[in-house]
Amino acid sequence: MSRLQRAYEFVDDRLDVEGAQSFLGKAFPAEDSFLLGEVALICFLVLVLTGTFLGFFFEPSTSEVEYEGSIAEYQGEELPEAYVSVLNITYDVPFGMLIRRIHHWAAHLFVASMALHMLRVFFTGAYRNPREPNWLVGTGLAGTSMFAAYTGYALPFDEFASTAAGIGYNVAISVPLIGDMLGQIVFGGEFPSSATIPRFFFLHVFVLPLIIAGLIAVHMAILVRQKHTEDPRDSDVPGRQGVHADGSGEGTAGGSEAARTAVEGVDRDDDSVVVGLPAVPNQVAVSAVVFFLTLATLSLLAGFLPVHNIAEYGPNDPASTPSLIMPDWFLMWGYGFLKLTPAWMSFDLFGVHVSSEFVGGLVLPGIVFGAVALWPFIDYESEPTHFTADPFERPRQTAVGIAAVVFIMVASIAGMDVIVADLLETNTAALKPYLTAALVLVPSVAGVVTYLVIDRTGEDRTTGGDDPPGADGDSTPDDATAEPDETESASEDEGTVAADETSAPDADASADDDGGERG
Repeated sequence: MSRLQRAYEFVDDRLDVEGAQSFLGKAFPAEDSFLLGEVALICFLVLVLTGTFLGFFFEPSTSEVEYEGSIAEYQGEELPEAYVSVLNITYDVPFGMLIRRIHHWAAHLFVASMALHMLRVFFTGAYRNPREPNWLVGTGLAGTSMFAAYTGYALPFDEFASTAAGIGYNVAISVPLIGDMLGQIVFGGEFPSSATIPRFFFLHVFVLPLIIAGLIAVHMAILVRQKHTEDPRDSDVPGRQGVHADGSGEGTAGGSEAARTAVEGVDRDDDSVVVGLPAVPNQVAVSAVVFFLTLATLSLLAGFLPVHNIAEYGPNDPASTPSLIMPDWFLMWGYGFLKLTPAWMSFDLFGVHVSSEFVGGLVLPGIVFGAVALWPFIDYESEPTHFTADPFERPRQTAVGIAAVVFIMVASIAGMDVIVADLLETNTAALKPYLTAALVLVPSVAGVVTYLVIDRTGEDRTTGGDDPPGADGDSTPDDATAEPDETESASEDEGTVAADETSAPDADASADDDGGERG
């Protein structure tokens, strides 16, 4: 016995490596849009790595120090230490500017891929029973990630960042009854306070990443347990003959015992198994491609597109306010709510003051997140649903989704009212009534039009005599793996492997018998 074999047996005796090999055959549906979640995961890893690098050089302090860096404009001036450290990272630390830019764009791509992932899940109905818990986890991830981004771009303590942090402080203290306590806990007292940057730094590099990592772990654990949803199959998935241990018999197979056994076909409507690519080696190869493409995209953005220029904004100056203040695009809709909330929405209720800042800054965004979280229970399915849905066959749900997207877009435009007013050569006060009306009317019109168009299209499909799905072609991917559902009968738990022999003669197809509800 070789040393390598002895080492393998040593590890196998203690960690049961052989028993864990069934995971390698887990099925992943061959659908490109399913990879958006992987893009988000890769971006989070990049954020952790680049953030660790930046954390070595950042000073979370507002104490005044003399600047001695490369920017001639500030030479010899007393500046906040946090601001000085970010200047040094950008202009003096080797590769500092590149790493800071990659961190910036990774944050944007993280939120963007997560949002697109949730939209894909929404429009295909992949949130339905039994996947409501994972939808709730994803909603929590989205909200936590946005707050993490907010704490991050406040850290440089330049004029832009301090103004944005001041808006957040005003919203926090506007919360009835507990506002002052929130201001003390999150901002360290009345803003600007010497404790604000250290608090934000602690939240940004420890608390929030830990929460995000925990939610990702829960999300992945639920996904592995329930497994993936799958697009409806175009046709039955044919089985194939196995081969005997001595090599006789029809068909070709790899050397594993599982590959030598005959495999049954899978009916197109059988949702007890997932038909797709096995985790190893096929899905691993796909994930590797996604990983390098994501890194390439981030490197391209970091190389050609500048990020927040703190040298131009200058250090925090409580006596002045920049002419143009806007948050990042993924927080713009919340800023739009603040801009559009009228002053008359401030009122007293049973002796408790409710301000317009609280309504626009927390109540309305809270309603949005609440509606997103509750949607699987509004569009509820009593029976488990394992195939994704065609958005054109769900006019009501698709119309709601389109209306919601348009609603967020109009609110985001309201957050950019200064730019819109300049383009239209007017002022923000004159523009506000039109934006308020658009926030109510445009999403409603978009939803109604979407419903009518899809409903009419569905009627045309019904009366058009189209061939039934699956009449032509076979959507089964090469090297397909079928993953069984432990909720089925014991005979089905034996597992069926679906792979087209003619398209994948050397497939390492295997049955996943580790159990778990199919997803």
